[in-house]
Amino acid sequence: MTKLTHRLAQMDDLPALRALMTRAIEQLQTGFLTPEQVAASHQVMGLDTQLVQDQTYFLIESEGALVGCGGWSFRATLFGGDNSIVPREPLPLDPATDTAKIRAMYVDPDHARRGIGKLIMDLCENAARTAGFGKAEMMATMAGVPLYKVCGYAEIEPVEAKTREGVIVPLIRMGKTL
Repeated sequence: MTKLTHRLAQMDDLPALRALMTRAIEQLQTGFLTPEQVAASHQVMGLDTQLVQDQTYFLIESEGALVGCGGWSFRATLFGGDNSIVPREPLPLDPATDTAKIRAMYVDPDHARRGIGKLIMDLCENAARTAGFGKAEMMATMAGVPLYKVCGYAEIEPVEAKTREGVIVPLIRMGKTL
């Protein structure tokens, strides 16, 4: 594989990020969810532009092409994107008492299982640690759980996100001491 580089996402990256997320949801969730749940996942997952504005969202590139993305947050929102059904909680967290949030991790399906997810996790955890956080948590998709377990995250609780049409999308809240 070619050399991977990373940088913080900018607002002009949004179209490419959204396209990658759509491909990842459509292709990488298929082995874990029913077709109805995969379609419904777009109401639960997606890009939260607050992460880009906060400069806590990373892009991973290979030869200039976007192959992965993900971030962390010092805000209370645990998951969901700008257009998702998930309520927003943009209040800042206190690193001394609160847990950093790992957010919106996606890998291009053509580049899956090549260490990109692990690289994103390392970048996010290091940034959260530098900001003073001692713990991190996330809302994991079923497709992401194997990676997060390898990265040392443990299940906190299963969660069911219910869409407007009543479709249940299973998720798992996971956490780790940094």
